[in-house]
Amino acid sequence: MTIKWAALAETAGVSLLVTVAVVAVFALGNLALSRREAILAAGTGRGTAALAAAGVCFAACAAVVLYGISLIAAK
Repeated sequence: MTIKWAALAETAGVSLLVTVAVVAVFALGNLALSRREAILAAGTGRGTAALAAAGVCFAACAAVVLYGISLIAAK
């Protein structure tokens, strides 16, 4: 049995980058929700744009997770 080290390193690198990206997008979603709460607490608006941004961020995270599960299940 031989190990293809280049393929292993490529897989590890891509996994690391995707993980960091998903965590960053999730954090942006949380930031958007906290901004919405601040807007609501200040009474300066409804925070609809912040809520929409959070929804987009969380939907993107869910899409990446579901795509990863589908890749694993296909094997």
